Amino acid sequence: MSELSVNHLLGIKYLNKKDIELIFETADHFKEVINRPIKKVPSLRDITIANLFFENSTRTKLSFELAEKRLSADVINFSASQSSVKKGETLIDTVNNILSMKVDMVVMRHPNPGASVFLSQHVDASIINAGDGAHEHPTQALLDSYSIRERLGEVKGKNVVIVGDILHSRVALSNIYALKLQGANVMVCGPKTLIPKHIDKLGVIVETNLRKALNWCDVANMLRVQNERMEISYFPSTREYTQQFGVNKALLDSLEKKITIMHPGPINRGVEITSDVADSNQAIILDQVQNGVAIRMAVIYLLASKIKP
Repeated sequence: MSELSVNHLLGIKYLNKKDIELIFETADHFKEVINRPIKKVPSLRDITIANLFFENSTRTKLSFELAEKRLSADVINFSASQSSVKKGETLIDTVNNILSMKVDMVVMRHPNPGASVFLSQHVDASIINAGDGAHEHPTQALLDSYSIRERLGEVKGKNVVIVGDILHSRVALSNIYALKLQGANVMVCGPKTLIPKHIDKLGVIVETNLRKALNWCDVANMLRVQNERMEISYFPSTREYTQQFGVNKALLDSLEKKITIMHPGPINRGVEITSDVADSNQAIILDQVQNGVAIRMAVIYLLASKIKP
């Protein structure tokens, strides 16, 4: 049985190409399970998983919870906004309290970059990073690559452009790592103010003209503008942003070839993409959601198999 080279999923930058291939093969198997009439497998009956969300999340949290329940794990949900964290309890104390309840695995989203790495060094449980600040979001990048592989046959050699707020996006960074690892060509496109200064050091192409970027790519991954992470204004107005970096059906239809549209959600309809694009057959946004459960099942299952009884 192949196994992952890591004991935690802290970020894509800690994985190798074989890890990604193993996660995808395992997800293929779980995708069949999800489509059966009985969607559960007893794989993790003796594993307890705590979901710690120190930041709001709807889709990621639901996706992880569903993945855990499909694998028959015992699940504890902890929402920090309603907890002792508000009373000043530290991250380590919170987690140690949860671990004293004999938890094997922690899925954590936290506003501070590196929180999951810090945690993995201090507690004795397998940690999955469900997003840390504007740093990484590894399961999102894995499900994005998996969705590209499903739609286009493989990721290697494909041209993928990530459009929008690259500066504040953990999805962008994890995607760049994952796509480069699998041999895709990666471009980022957005207002200059929303593209990090030294991003070309990661081996990506920088383009500020949306039409050029779309004509170049096979896949466009459209990110939303993360207003909640902005203390200052990075562009004149939402209307102007949409005019320059929003994708509508007329623009899509005028391109030289049919491209695939992705979005990690939640979509700001009418800002980065219009409804007729989001709901068109070129968009694989709902496939990404379904694949998210299969990928998270695969990650949890593979990490759980490394936990010593």
